[in-house]
Amino acid sequence: MRTIDPSVVTWRKSSYSNSDGGACVEVSDDFAAVVPVRDSKIPHGPVLVFPAVGWASFVSAVGGGQLGG
Repeated sequence: MRTIDPSVVTWRKSSYSNSDGGACVEVSDDFAAVVPVRDSKIPHGPVLVFPAVGWASFVSAVGGGQLGG
């Protein structure tokens, strides 16, 4: 299993994060096969790593209004 060092990853705030600083999710596009995800309020905290295909399906479902709300 490959380890990802979050201190060397390029992070970007998800476009689905709210603008008031509350629910801020950061993701990285540095890897082809996986997508690291973290809470921007806890930058040294845990990082979840999802398969890129699964993350793409999740983002598509959120964008299509198929989840929540």
